[in-house]
Amino acid sequence: MAQSPEPDTTPHASRVPVWTPADWPCADAAAARRIAFVPMAEADLDAVHAVEKLAYTHPWTRKHLADSLTSGYPAVMLLGETLPGEAASPGRTDGRVLLGYLVAMPGVDEVHLLNITVAPAHQRQGWARFMLDALVLWSRGQGAQWLWLEVRQGNVPARALYESYGFVQVGLRRGYYPAGSFQREDAVVMSLSLAARGHGGEAP
Repeated sequence: MAQSPEPDTTPHASRVPVWTPADWPCADAAAARRIAFVPMAEADLDAVHAVEKLAYTHPWTRKHLADSLTSGYPAVMLLGETLPGEAASPGRTDGRVLLGYLVAMPGVDEVHLLNITVAPAHQRQGWARFMLDALVLWSRGQGAQWLWLEVRQGNVPARALYESYGFVQVGLRRGYYPAGSFQREDAVVMSLSLAARGHGGEAP
């Protein structure tokens, strides 16, 4: 799944909305397994960072994740019950599986998606779109008009997902991401109008 830039830890104006766990949409009870969104906490960082390192060649550091929590950014995990033949995620005492997580940064009338990740063992099962659905609902609840993100130009699967969801490319940031061997990769800037688009990128 696509990964966005490191979180901006610059203090924001007091008019920026503050999120609470109660604001977050509940998971669909009709899903194949019981699932729920749970706020990411300090105690979860080791497990989340372990998934981050498995998912990306240039992962966020544990400090980047911790800084997001310190800044009060919406950072949530998608947890699921274990299925037959499946083991609970390391470090979890509740027996659940970490399916994925996301980190966002709210603004006055917009939300910037910083990181959305599906655990490698659970990719291509629809969880990325599920988390996008939840983020759209939450963002609308905060009064946001736009959802923004950056994605590596070479991440074709992620770009295809975002485009199918309704995101539109609005810019390009040259050399935005590290790419190894002193190379840099461009970032495609994409946006989704929450006022003009319905749930899942469909017209309202």
